[in-house]
Amino acid sequence: MLATVSALVSPAHAIDGRIVRQLNALDPQERREQRCDIEAMARIAKAGEGFEPDKVIAYSRADIEENGDDLRAPGAVFRSAGDWYKLKYRCRTGDHGLSVLSFDYKIGDKIPRSDWDRLYLYD
Repeated sequence: MLATVSALVSPAHAIDGRIVRQLNALDPQERREQRCDIEAMARIAKAGEGFEPDKVIAYSRADIEENGDDLRAPGAVFRSAGDWYKLKYRCRTGDHGLSVLSFDYKIGDKIPRSDWDRLYLYD
């Protein structure tokens, strides 16, 4: 594993009004997932590990697990500089899925290009 970060006590990253409007147009389940994906990208970018994520897919390698406002994505992936990396995260949302109350994640290995088709990943 490349990095482990726990951020259960630090404040979540704020999102701008345009993104809030877009999220509000989604059903609650999709809103929570998208908000947690946004949080994952912000946390990974800020962690100082050299990643610049531009996409997170929460369900690429395994199904998302939801329990109310809690979301677990044990098979997530993220893209940085054209490469895909394994990711797992836990995210607890509030405010109808618009705010992140707690978030922790673990970055895994780079995904070989030979696995991209099977996981529906792209350039």
